[in-house]
Amino acid sequence: MFILITVIFSTQLGCKDHPVEETALAFSMSDTMYKQCEFAPVKMQMVKDEIRLFGKITADNNKTAQVYTVLSGVVKSINVGLGDHVSQGQLLAVLQSSEVATFQQEKLDAANDIVIAEKNLQVQKDLFSGKLNSEKDVAAAETELKKAQARLNRINEIHKIYRLKAGSTYDIVAPISGFVLTKNININELLRSDENEPLFSIAEMNEIWAVANVNESDISQIKEGYDVAVNTVAFPDLNYQGKIEKIYNLIDPATKAMKVRVRIPNPDFKLKPDMNCTVNVSFSEKEQMLTVPTAAIIFGKSKYWVMVFKDRHNIETRQVEIHSQLRDVTYIKSGIQEGETVISKNGLLIYDALND
Repeated sequence: MFILITVIFSTQLGCKDHPVEETALAFSMSDTMYKQCEFAPVKMQMVKDEIRLFGKITADNNKTAQVYTVLSGVVKSINVGLGDHVSQGQLLAVLQSSEVATFQQEKLDAANDIVIAEKNLQVQKDLFSGKLNSEKDVAAAETELKKAQARLNRINEIHKIYRLKAGSTYDIVAPISGFVLTKNININELLRSDENEPLFSIAEMNEIWAVANVNESDISQIKEGYDVAVNTVAFPDLNYQGKIEKIYNLIDPATKAMKVRVRIPNPDFKLKPDMNCTVNVSFSEKEQMLTVPTAAIIFGKSKYWVMVFKDRHNIETRQVEIHSQLRDVTYIKSGIQEGETVISKNGLLIYDALND
């Protein structure tokens, strides 16, 4: 990087009674330095403040499925593990179950009942044609046929819901696409249909929640819809943007804090449940103030300065009074005016050149 500083001196030469006079007349920014600098206008904006909260990343409850077994049996195979991504309908595990054969027999019995009911109805219709029975007998036969058909339809629906097939095995499949969060199943384990604990928990992770604690002293400043930036220990340089989606209007007796929930996008699946996170909540103070990029602020001689740029030959070192800073934005009380331009990158080099 090169800074071209042009200083013109006027020198008077003569007798010893005439001392040398030196007058600095100009400073000029070189083409190279001009290209390496960035510039930003001074703007009037609403003042925003920030509260830092602490919490954890959790899966969206509305996009989480608990997988249970509807049949009793012995676990013969397990096809997935914790953290695996599965697709909807993918095979998770296989049970050996005698109950499958029972369902198959019920389906066969129901089909046979329909055949018998159809034959009986035809007989009753033939007898009625020969005036050997009454219309009431025909109606009763029709009712029995409808009952048999309804029973078969119900059994077919059960087979469809449970995805039953011929044989004695029962397939446990993923109801949704997502990641396996919990797994409570082992090979050769005997499972019952009344198990209270899910065999698998599966959650979609393209969107995820950050649930944070709000201290009682900050509750009045938190509102739904406020902008937030979420950071994690694993990825401290990544700012995940979102909004406060829900405020849980209860105080946790253990932490003495209220919880808030933030929905954030997670397209690369970097965020995972139970990660610790910080949730920085931004809110307006309902007043306007001049702003510059935080990168434009220079601290020197125990004061704050900005480099006011008018043109390459007219750059002023200006002292400013700071109200507050919010990440990449600094709010200014005094020292500059709206519409002026400041150097927001490499301003320190210009400052050093002008003030050394």
